Amino acid sequence: MRDKGRQGKSVLLCLIREEVMKMDLSNKKILIAGAGVSGIGAAKLLTRAGLPAAIYDGNTALDTDKIRQQFPENACLSFVLGEEDPYLADEYDLLVLSPGIPADHTIARIFYEKDKPVWGEIELAYHFARGKIAAITGTNGKTTTTALVGEILREHYSSVFVVGNIGIPFTGVALDTRDDSVIVAEISSFQLETTVDFKPEVSAVLNLTPDHLDRHGTMEVYGDTKLAISRKQTGDNVILLNADDTLTRAMADKTNARPVMFSRRQDLEEGILLKDRTYIIREEGRDIPVCKIQETRLLGSHNQENILAAIGISYYMGVPVEAIRRGVMAFTAVEHRIEYVDTVDGVDYYNDSKGTNPDAAIKGIRAMEKPTVLLGGGYDKKNSYDEWIEAFDGKVKCLIVMGATADAIAETAKKHGFSPVIHAGTFEEAMEIARQKAEAGDAVLLSPACASWGMFKNYEVRGRTFKEIVRRFKER
Repeated sequence: MRDKGRQGKSVLLCLIREEVMKMDLSNKKILIAGAGVSGIGAAKLLTRAGLPAAIYDGNTALDTDKIRQQFPENACLSFVLGEEDPYLADEYDLLVLSPGIPADHTIARIFYEKDKPVWGEIELAYHFARGKIAAITGTNGKTTTTALVGEILREHYSSVFVVGNIGIPFTGVALDTRDDSVIVAEISSFQLETTVDFKPEVSAVLNLTPDHLDRHGTMEVYGDTKLAISRKQTGDNVILLNADDTLTRAMADKTNARPVMFSRRQDLEEGILLKDRTYIIREEGRDIPVCKIQETRLLGSHNQENILAAIGISYYMGVPVEAIRRGVMAFTAVEHRIEYVDTVDGVDYYNDSKGTNPDAAIKGIRAMEKPTVLLGGGYDKKNSYDEWIEAFDGKVKCLIVMGATADAIAETAKKHGFSPVIHAGTFEEAMEIARQKAEAGDAVLLSPACASWGMFKNYEVRGRTFKEIVRRFKER
């Protein structure tokens, strides 16, 4: 049962949503930049709401008829193709930018220079959505934490939407939300570049390690972009921050929201913490136990941090502790995040395809308890692999590298005295080598420390390919 003594301080933060200014779009001409999944999702939202949508794309050969087939016949949809015309900002009132297009792209600058608003899909959906929002960002752990919060919220609320970078576009469900809905959104730094009025009741920045520096340039810019999740929050809102991460801890002094810390290592005066292997909510001098580590189903210390964050987010979204306990204890790992696939010839196969940067991949290695054959490499995001190699710590018996980063990873491994490192020309070849090198009692781990681009469309396709090959191994 929820503790009545805390309602005045915590629950009211969430149950009373401040009136926020939302733009009246009924008389606006809106241009959507990008004809990919995000752009089409934004166009579907507008046309479903009875508004006209225009899609801009630089590809003059774009198959517009194929796109039109995804819309009702009566949808008011048009296309603008070719080079960016500076007069577009005179013709249109608002630009909606797909997250794959940088905020400094020419099409965006045209609108900025005319003082016309530039939004992303999250901002657009926010202006149509109802209910209250929990928003989650960070370098690693976003998907697991978002999925876990969704599981917990469903223990208490009847109308729950889990959206964003987790794979379900916010634009696809915004019109389905109600005043009593709760929305949990996983939001990337790319999506946060183009938020303007977006204001969640509860936000969270899980951690901050080097990633996407090819786009953001510096860690300072990257951190400021992440903190944009709290830009419009006030003291009546909560932001959950990782006290064990120096960069996120420092964000407490930069936000107008009420900062609440979570920590796996520290004995916090107030916040969400681990004490005697028990997840604790500490508030106003009282410890409220949630559950014990051994009662949960997620492996690894990084998942302990994800659980702490999810507990805090859910608590300040008004969920009773008993419902939080049920949700945490029932939750299992999300697909592609240290996901056990199968055991073949005595070898355990784990799919950690979502380990798309070194810090995420370190967490995958630390969760392994057996000698491990590791598959790494992929798209080059200009990351350093030193800490990743150092984290092998006797666990990794063989490293198989592939993709654009193969040589850089191999050189880093050599510098740190690690061997053997084996190059593979294709993913299938890497898997066959792993099968040959692994012995009964070992594990094979796909945790690449790199994005999948160049070899796969996304990390999901990479992970599912891994699982399909493992299934073929078992059928031999």
